[in-house]
Formats: sequence, structure tokens, C-alpha cells
Amino acid sequence: MAGHLARPAGAGPWPAVLLGHDGVGLDDYQRGRADDLARHGYLAFALDYHGGRTFFGEPQAMLDRVLPLLGDPVRMLTIGRAALDVLLVEPGADTDRLGALGYGAGGRIVLELARTGVSFRALAAVHPGLPDPRAGDWAGTGATFLLCTGSADPICTPAQVLEFGGALQEAGVDWRAHIYGGAKHAFWAAPTRPDGSPAGGTEHHLPTVPGVGYHAAHAVRAWAAVLELFGESLAAPPGDAAAAP
Repeated sequence: MAGHLARPAGAGPWPAVLLGHDGVGLDDYQRGRADDLARHGYLAFALDYHGGRTFFGEPQAMLDRVLPLLGDPVRMLTIGRAALDVLLVEPGADTDRLGALGYGAGGRIVLELARTGVSFRALAAVHPGLPDPRAGDWAGTGATFLLCTGSADPICTPAQVLEFGGALQEAGVDWRAHIYGGAKHAFWAAPTRPDGSPAGGTEHHLPTVPGVGYHAAHAVRAWAAVLELFGESLAAPPGDAAAAP
């Protein structure tokens, strides 16, 4: 498997963030999220569970690869832990300030890591593949969760997000949800031409699964919410967090 490491300036130590891409693959947007996290002072590693392959304009091929993965928690954990091991041994990684960010199936991978005991302090999941909402799976989870989806997302619906959030709440987990009005699935993915250049507008020029659409304003808002979560939960070393106002 491949990946993309983004390192802040200086010597560290830095809070470390693991990033899981959506079903299309590790593209320029996902690498750019890791790069932006590095500019904000986070050591970020974007894993690549497609091994260098992307599926632009190939929705059926993407589903044929992603759906079996989502049905195999052991494989998701194997991929996630391998990527996490890469991040944790990087010089300058502060393993006590660990965060996760996942989109789509990548969101499910980081959720599986959290569910099985990885000590994330913050986890952001944007229209993730959600596990069954069982409160017992999340007892003792110390992360603060951010769940994001669009009101018009037919794949990760607001109702599913709130049901999963209810399980987190029953387990005593700190969580929040952002529902973006009018946004569809993968609302952050700007349309491109077949050669990969920006196409402009909101409609995708390449075939996608139903229910996918771009929403420029909500893409910015969702990223601001991720940065807010990490700034709140990861910026200060353990024991040094500022008192709440």
C-alpha cells in the first residue's frame, strides 16, 4: 500500500493525524488535506487502501472494490493499523496527541481503529461508512467525534448519522454532528475533466454513483469544522490544555 506523508516545519513534536480517503482513492484533494494539516502544525499521513489506484469515472469498479472491504472489519483493521504504524514511528510524532480523519470508506477504517481501542483524542468522519450503532462498542472511547454529512446524502444519511451519534452518546462519548443543508455525498469533491483539470461548476463530468454532488460553500465549512476539532483536542499537550471559558 502507498501513502502520503505531510510534515510541518521545525523539529516537533507534533500532534499526529491519520487520514483515510474516500472510495475514489488517494487523490490530489486528500493529499491536499494532509498538506494543509501540516501547515497547521500536524504531522499527517494519508493512507492509500487502493495501493496507488484511483477510480475516477469508474463507479462500478470502485464499488466492486470498496463494498467487500466495508464487509470485512478484519481487513479494514489490518490496513488501518499498518498505516497507523507508519505514522507513529515518524520522527517528531507525538503519540499522545493522536487524531484521525476519514472520508467515506476511509472514515469507516478510522472508526474501526477507534472502536478497537486506538487512543485517538479526536476523530472526524465525513460522510463515513458507519458501523452498526451499538453503544457497547464505544464504551471507554476517549476521542471527541465530529460526524459530517449532507442533508441530501442518500448514502450516509442524516438519520444514520444521528442514530450512530445516539449510540456514542449512550456510551458516554463526546460527539457532535454537522448536517450541511442541500449537500450530497462527497460534497467536497470539485468536478474535474477527464484529464483531471478543474471543470468548474457543481455537476460532475465523469460518471459517479447516484447522489454525489459538489457544494463549494459546505466544502469550506466542513474543513473549518475539522480544523476546529483538531485545534480544540490536539493542539495542547496532555495536561496543558487551557481551561474552558
